[in-house]
Amino acid sequence: MPPAAPANPALPPGTSLPGHIAIIMDGNGRWAQQRGLPRLEGHRRGVETVRTIVDATRELGIRVVTLYAFSVENWKRPQDEVGGLMNLLDFFLKRETDDLIKNKVRLLTIGHTEDLPEVVRKRLASTIKATETFSDYTLVLALNYGARTEIVDAARAYAAAVAAGKEKLNDSSWATFSRYLYTAGLPDPDLIIRTSGETRVSNFLLLQGAYAEYYFAPVLWPDFSRADLVTAITEYSKRERRYGQTGEQVKPVSASAS
Repeated sequence: MPPAAPANPALPPGTSLPGHIAIIMDGNGRWAQQRGLPRLEGHRRGVETVRTIVDATRELGIRVVTLYAFSVENWKRPQDEVGGLMNLLDFFLKRETDDLIKNKVRLLTIGHTEDLPEVVRKRLASTIKATETFSDYTLVLALNYGARTEIVDAARAYAAAVAAGKEKLNDSSWATFSRYLYTAGLPDPDLIIRTSGETRVSNFLLLQGAYAEYYFAPVLWPDFSRADLVTAITEYSKRERRYGQTGEQVKPVSASAS
């Protein structure tokens, strides 16, 4: 028999780490349905995977992780499922806040969190306040988030700033406009992972992910493991990020090889 895979597989030597990984956590419902379980059980198991992956990214040295936890479109789901998701979010925050503090992980959110239930808003505010001084690692929860909504909000805020004389329209640039996005002050994602085998971006970080590398994992989110994370990062490390340049510009041919 082949040897068992290590419980905590390490990255190969020389692996280039992404500074910011964003994850579309997809497949909780299907995971449950395949096992004849309620959809909420899939979401509950997905919360356990969140703990595993947040710990793994920190241990591997990933500075920023963004998790797509609840989209603006998710309100269309059955009300019992939406209510269950909110309860799980409250449970996650209650359970994990002490560990976030212990590991010096800052919590941030992006999205219209003002529309979340009051108990969740209070829990979020408390955890964000308790971790606001940390700078080594950042966990961002995308809650009631949608990239199109974000872009509209940013355009409205930027237009208001121009009208108030705080910005000059003729001097507009990406650097200026990006300050009005929810993610202002955060680096753009280097690697965006989607689980479950789906190959959509689902209205997630459309502007910030313009030059991100994408990795589509075939496994459902509750089954996504540290080994799967290592595989995604290893694949990322093999890719050549050119940002519009040629391969020769990014990796010039040495004089000895010419």
